[in-house]
Amino acid sequence: MTGDAPSAPGGDREAGLGPALRAHTFRLGYGDTDPAGILYYAAWFPRMENLQTEYLYLNDLRQDTMLERFGWWTVSRAAQCEYLAAARLLDEVRIELRLGAVGRTSIRFDYRMLRLPDELLVARASNTIVTVAPDQSAIRVPEELRRRLQELESAAR
Repeated sequence: MTGDAPSAPGGDREAGLGPALRAHTFRLGYGDTDPAGILYYAAWFPRMENLQTEYLYLNDLRQDTMLERFGWWTVSRAAQCEYLAAARLLDEVRIELRLGAVGRTSIRFDYRMLRLPDELLVARASNTIVTVAPDQSAIRVPEELRRRLQELESAAR
């Protein structure tokens, strides 16, 4: 089964997490795994980026038009992933996107990767983006973006 959901069913198992803003469920294929059939460590990063891009796009925050529309755009500054359990070829997994922290010049998106149907947390990760001016210097997260992200998070609760 493959599909998208605005949030994950069943609630959170980790204290302090905000709501899942978007989730995507998919089955791992050969291209996701190493020769032993275990998820290749770097396979999560494109999945994270795709989920984040889709979420922003669906909420009228297209990354390819931010500069012309708003006079600023975002760039990735840091990404990390903590691997907690093995995921294997043909496992069904769900990746969830959450708003982490909104700082002075950056926004952190947090991710949880769960193996289905037991909902075992196999990885957790984050991607920090920075808002930048046309010259690519970091700028304060624009108030309109900060407000929009908070509204979207509140609506997901």
